[in-house]
Amino acid sequence: MLQLYYARPSAYARPVWLALLEKQLTFELIPVDLSGKQFEPEFLALNPFSHVPVLVDGDFRVIESLAILDYLEAKYPTPSLLPTDAIALAKTRMAQLVALNELLPAFIRLIINEDNQTERSTDWELARLRAINTLVFLENLLGDSLYFAGEQLTMAEIVAGTFVYRMPSLGIPLTDYPKLQVWSERLLLRPAWQQIELSLEEWSNFKRHIKVIPKIWERRRRQRISSLSEQRLQPI
Repeated sequence: MLQLYYARPSAYARPVWLALLEKQLTFELIPVDLSGKQFEPEFLALNPFSHVPVLVDGDFRVIESLAILDYLEAKYPTPSLLPTDAIALAKTRMAQLVALNELLPAFIRLIINEDNQTERSTDWELARLRAINTLVFLENLLGDSLYFAGEQLTMAEIVAGTFVYRMPSLGIPLTDYPKLQVWSERLLLRPAWQQIELSLEEWSNFKRHIKVIPKIWERRRRQRISSLSEQRLQPI
């Protein structure tokens, strides 16, 4: 059976979880406590970079969200979450990558700085402008289609759809992007999206953790790197 090591709020693990649900695959969810358990030897044996998600399929292990999504599509192609038409595929990939590489970093910075009034004119504002620029691009890319690839739900929705709808809670209303708003509302009606939805308490806890966990992760990563360096310097 497929096993997914994940954290329920993780923006990188949730698309994989969604893909497994949309493909109606049988799988086991294995939660990872990201307050420090990801740095313990048991999990580092699965992913030496100490983050989720990790997918285990028999004797094969896959790390990194996009690699896992590609693996699932190639290994379990029905139902398909990637179009074959060149333009539709390009739109899917653009939406998928822009969401991860542009919108998600802005999303995280908005959370980190939402309570810091002194820096709202700098870091928060830059994150807001980055998010707006990305949403404008996605709004235009979507156009009047049901989905980014036209009539077909794809990896574009699987990735972008997990956090676009949260933008209003960070001060960026989707009413300014009516096509994305309708698209997002349509996704939230799907059973898979409802299954992974965070409660208000989980969302509040996630934001609270985002504000403190990067410092913890950085400290633990430095300890890990120092430990690895010491191991390499040991005489044979």
